[in-house]
Amino acid sequence: MNTKLTLTIEQSVIEKAKKYARKKERSLSDLIENYLKAITAEQHHHQKQLSPTLTSLKGSFKDTEDFDYKKELSDHLTQKYL
Repeated sequence: MNTKLTLTIEQSVIEKAKKYARKKERSLSDLIENYLKAITAEQHHHQKQLSPTLTSLKGSFKDTEDFDYKKELSDHLTQKYL
């Protein structure tokens, strides 16, 4: 169930975030929701310490249900080396 949330954020930050969301072809709400999921999930899972760069990327990629990363990697490497 989705619920409306009101946030107070600096206008310049909002503008930059909207541009980022458009570039990634995602909604700002979706980006914020995934970010909140990522930071709250960390509290429940004891994971290896991630680099700041990797942590900043969490939630920025949304794949499809049928995405097969092993096949994609294999196809890319085949094209690269053959």
